[in-house]
Amino acid sequence: MSFFSKYILPGFIFQSVVIGGGYATGRELVEFFFSAGPVGGVLGLLMAGLVFGVVLAAGFEFARVTGAYDYRHFCRELLGRGWVLFEVAYFILMLLILSVIGSAAGALLSDMFGVTPLVGTLFLMGFIGVLTFTGSSIIAQVLSWWSVLLYAVYITMFVLAYKNFGADIAHTFETAPNTNGWISGGVLYAGYNLATLPAVLFAIKALNTRRETVGAGLIAGAIAVVPAILFFTAMMGRFPEIGSEPVPSTYLMAQIHSGWLAVVFQVVIFGTFVETGTALLHSVNERLEGSFEDKGKTLPRMARPLVAIGFLAIAIFAAETFGIVNLIAQGYGLLTLVFIAILVVPILTIGVYKSVKKGAV
Repeated sequence: MSFFSKYILPGFIFQSVVIGGGYATGRELVEFFFSAGPVGGVLGLLMAGLVFGVVLAAGFEFARVTGAYDYRHFCRELLGRGWVLFEVAYFILMLLILSVIGSAAGALLSDMFGVTPLVGTLFLMGFIGVLTFTGSSIIAQVLSWWSVLLYAVYITMFVLAYKNFGADIAHTFETAPNTNGWISGGVLYAGYNLATLPAVLFAIKALNTRRETVGAGLIAGAIAVVPAILFFTAMMGRFPEIGSEPVPSTYLMAQIHSGWLAVVFQVVIFGTFVETGTALLHSVNERLEGSFEDKGKTLPRMARPLVAIGFLAIAIFAAETFGIVNLIAQGYGLLTLVFIAILVVPILTIGVYKSVKKGAV
């Protein structure tokens, strides 16, 4: 098994899950980090990366020693009968994230091609439905290679932003260095994003040692947060007015004045929405597959896209009803605290204890 498959692939999969609901539109970065200012925002993202890495490392190792690679088995091993609380909260968060990416995808294709937002959302549904039908191996390949492309685009965006208004970025960091609340911002941001940890477990089934799981987890934390730091820093060239934009990424592209990059960025961002939706819904299918296997049965293959499309339809209704800004501002707060309580803290306590105990045996 190659170094890439062991240590890099899980990070790319995690980034694929996180980015659609974590920072693709930029709206999430505004909600969690703008109040801390430019310096505080970067520090907060570094804190989030550290929390990501530690919790992922502990979670991956717990999955390895317990053989729990779908969220049903994982949470039953971790929480006992309390695992149902995770499932309820996970479904709510998944619908929230799907609503956000559905709304953003509709707006994105509407801006690009002049179609109604619903058409863009339906395209998203179609792509996700096809991918969920293909199975774990192809999903992992698509998500990993799209993440490589995404890295290239975010680096290019950062370079062009610095070229166009680097003096403004530097001025913002010099004159608005407020750092209040960066620790809590980073922890809370990591808390809700780490709820998607079970969606990554299918990518670590081949890891055989503690060194591999811990290494993959720590590297995944860094992989997930680097593009967010580049994006946030570029946004500081238009601080604070960019904070009032519903989709800051679109506004930033317009400010850079690079037509070709704007088109490529929009295509890549649409792909990240497909990535996130696919990974989340694949985790539900893996949970159903595990339940069927426990009963000596096999989940029908056609059930996979049907489950995906069903969840997407509900999420799209929510997106059309509430809008992306309200969904992000009002939906993430309480769920963040819930997942810190029922997933992050248990992984770092019960999970580590059981991993050490079982590992010693």
